[in-house]
Amino acid sequence: MPTRSAPDKPQAQHTGPSLFSRFARWISGHAGKPSAFILAALVIVVWAVTGPMFHFSDTWQLVINTGTTIVTFLMVFLIQNTQNRESQALHVKLDELIRAMSGANNSLIDLDELTDEELSRIQKHYADLARKSKDELRELKDDSRTIATVAKKKPRSREERPDPKSPSAERA
Repeated sequence: MPTRSAPDKPQAQHTGPSLFSRFARWISGHAGKPSAFILAALVIVVWAVTGPMFHFSDTWQLVINTGTTIVTFLMVFLIQNTQNRESQALHVKLDELIRAMSGANNSLIDLDELTDEELSRIQKHYADLARKSKDELRELKDDSRTIATVAKKKPRSREERPDPKSPSAERA
């Protein structure tokens, strides 16, 4: 008699960012708007106006101190979550650009996985290259890779383009 195996469990499908990530993104998006600033300013105005009613008591001061501390504490985590996601997405996009460019150094993909010492060594190497390139640019050397790259990529105006029907264009 054949044995029956348990039916395969359906695999969970990725449904997008978690509820926390969506909430964090929504909060950080709204926290930077003028309306959020106005709301915060109004809370402070209301708190200040109610001071005389509460005789500027310790409890009155504790209300604003506790409220701002709680909001600040929670906002740190929400905004950090959003920044982490944006940073990860930016790294993936940069990695793809490095991978897609011919002549690019593919070993630069995923640099954030290296040790601090390795990153410092690589950063020093590229800082030296940048310094040399700037020196060449200051000296206006024609063989500078920076100048050559800019010259190759500079689009020519219509007047600078050779006329394909002219005899000089046939020689070029």
